[in-house]
Amino acid sequence: MAFRASPRTKTLLAGLSALIVLSAPVRAAEPSPSPAAIDAANKLIVDLGLKQSLDVVVPALFGEFEKNVLATRPELKEPLHQALVGLVPEFNKGEPAVLAQVAQVMATKLSEADLKEVLAFYESPTGKRYVASEPAFINELQSAGTAWRQKLANDLLVRVREELKNKGVTF
Repeated sequence: MAFRASPRTKTLLAGLSALIVLSAPVRAAEPSPSPAAIDAANKLIVDLGLKQSLDVVVPALFGEFEKNVLATRPELKEPLHQALVGLVPEFNKGEPAVLAQVAQVMATKLSEADLKEVLAFYESPTGKRYVASEPAFINELQSAGTAWRQKLANDLLVRVREELKNKGVTF
């Protein structure tokens, strides 16, 4: 049951969450998208791999929950695992509503024509190669970002010490 979300999954889920949260007040004032726009958005969600990313949310959450409980209550391993396995279908029921909400947001933010154009790109050979290589891009970005952040933190410490030393303060 233990599952670790990939960096791409975490990034996509964070983006989906932000999209849903930030779009809620705006949607009320905008016209409803056409069924064809919603259909294109649904297809785009699949092509982008967003559905597959959501498919791992429940197993990842359950895996983390199981790990945390077993850290303090290892004797519950078997009954806890059985309970969690039995609850998976119940908790998976919320996924279609999230996907529908994401499609609604996409179809509200982009015209039907725009959605079809974006969809055409992602269904093209180039778009498919892009989606397939995106996890590597994200991993490299995270690695580069982590290294850069660490360098900034080290440089900041050195510079703050210098500045405080110039003011007679030992740090």
